[in-house]
Order: sequence, then structure tokens, then C-alpha cells
Amino acid sequence: MDFLFLLPMKKTLPFLFSLLGIFTFSQQIESFANILNDKISIRAIELYDNKVWYSGTDSKFGFVDLKDPENKKQIQLSEEKLQFRTLAQDKDFFYAANIESPAYFFQIDKKNLTHQIVFTDVSKAAFYDAFHFVNNNLAFAFSDTDDNRLKLTMYKNGEWSFFKNNIKLNEGEAAFAASNTNIVSTKKYLWIATGGKSSRILRLNFKNNQIDVFNTPIIQGESSQGIYSIDFSDDKFGIAVGGDYTKQEANINNIATTNDGGKTWQIHASGKNAGYTTCVKIKPNSKGKEIISVGDQHISYSSDFGKNWKKISDEKGFFVCQWIDKNTIVFAGKDKISVMKLRF
Repeated sequence: MDFLFLLPMKKTLPFLFSLLGIFTFSQQIESFANILNDKISIRAIELYDNKVWYSGTDSKFGFVDLKDPENKKQIQLSEEKLQFRTLAQDKDFFYAANIESPAYFFQIDKKNLTHQIVFTDVSKAAFYDAFHFVNNNLAFAFSDTDDNRLKLTMYKNGEWSFFKNNIKLNEGEAAFAASNTNIVSTKKYLWIATGGKSSRILRLNFKNNQIDVFNTPIIQGESSQGIYSIDFSDDKFGIAVGGDYTKQEANINNIATTNDGGKTWQIHASGKNAGYTTCVKIKPNSKGKEIISVGDQHISYSSDFGKNWKKISDEKGFFVCQWIDKNTIVFAGKDKISVMKLRF
């Protein structure tokens, strides 16, 4: 078994970091360090101005500087103890919607962190799983519903509304608010992943505003099963991951890729991966070749378009991840935000 080199991220700031214990089966990890510790559960992050921004439990919202982790700030968006599992941004503002009803959509000014509620969903079944900006003028937030209809809240040119559609969800089909990553887009399409007793891909074509629905071979049939996260490198190649949160070690039919924009999916590494996975991210400019994924019990890596996976860390308690650059990834989850540097 190869041994691991651990190097400090910055020689001038070693006291800022609490180094994590690494359990690894690869020499890929150069360093892995906490940059924030707090009593919080974080399932949504955004990158802006060399900082990682987060929303979480107890109405908490804040940032930590990636270059100087002592530069950090946290505020509470509400006196109520709301739970946020979504976060999105345009050029001037961040946006976060809480789970459970009523769902408040908060707008936070990037300059001074002043905030206000700009939209409210009072329906009893409101439970927002993901929030995503396609561009500065268009965004979608995906919610559970009580009438089996696809429910999308849309922000378009400064106006909030519900996106009109005729899509019917199957019995027991919903989504998971695991990492704010079951929505993703290119300039041409928006993809939404559902889960539960039915786990499918819904693809919105921006040209005609029509939604196509595609079946997937991902494990499904129980309320805890299905797709938890998706990512696309372009209009064709995408990856879907998930599993069953009640059976974290289960690794059958929980990873699939598409090469035709989501129409058809191929299972990979069934029985040969680290199990339940909550977030997947394609490395920028890799065209889908290199991918990182994270679950409650593992961090895994693929270097062949998702066909094979290697667990690179047993570190527990991460739910969401994002590439900072071609060698660096930020992770967030239970009580922490951490940064990993990879060596290629």
C-alpha cells in the first residue's frame, strides 16, 4: 500500500489549519485541512471572491476565505431556526431557500450581506431540494409537491413565478435535498434528477421550454433510493450518483453516465464503488474524464469518465463538494468545511 504525503497548505499560515486524519489508499492527496469548524450542517456551497460561501442549519449563512481562513463571517438570515440546503448566486446577490413550509427565498447582497425575503412559497408541501442559476437573469428552484406535479419556482428577469408545465411525477417520486446538486445546466438544457420510488431525469430545453423525461437504471423503488446528485460537462456527457441513505455501504447500480444528454444511461462500477454518494463534480476542462464524488462515509475519484472509482479518503461527514481549481477541492458537511489539494 502506498503511503501518503501530508504537506501544509501555506507555510506562512500553518496555525490556521487543523489537519484532518487521512485514511487513504492513494498518493493523490497532497494536503487536506479544515478551514472552518462550527456547529452546523452544510449541504450547499458557492464560490465567489476567493471565498467559499455556505448556508446551513439554524438560519446560518457565511463565508470563509480560501487564502486566509481567519477572514470569515457568519450571519443569521432569520430569528427562526430555519434549515437551508440550497444556495445560488447571480452577479450581485446570493439566494437561499429553506426547507419546509413556508419556504422563504432570501436575497443576500454580496457587498454588505444585507438580506431580505423576495419570494415565499406557503404551500404545505414546500420543501426546496435545489436552487440553481442558469445565468444572471434565469434561475430555478425545485420543490417537493403533494399533487405529483413537477414544481419549479422560476426567477426570470427580476420576477418570481412558478414554471408552468404538464409533467406528472410518478407515485413516490420526489428529490433529495442532499447537496443542492440535483439541478445542473448548460446554455441549451436544464437537467433535474428525481429520486425515491422512481428516479428519472427531467430535461428542459431552453429553446422551446419543453421538458423531456428519461428513465434511468439507478437503484430506485424505495423512498430512500435514487439519484442524489448530477453533473454535466457539456450538452452530451453527464453523470448521476446516489444510492440509499439507509444503507450507506450498498453500492449496486448507484453510478451511471450518459453520452446523449440524458436520454440513455449506462451503469458503471456496480458493486465496485464506495457506496452511497451525495455529490458529484466533474473537474473543469476535463470534458468529464476526471470526477470527484463524496458521501457520508467516503471521498472517491474517477479518472476514466466515471467507469471506475477509487476511494481516496475515509473521512466522514461530508455532503457536498466543489472544484476550486484543477488541483483543489472544497468539501462541506457536518460541522466543517475543508480543502483538499491533489497531486497529479
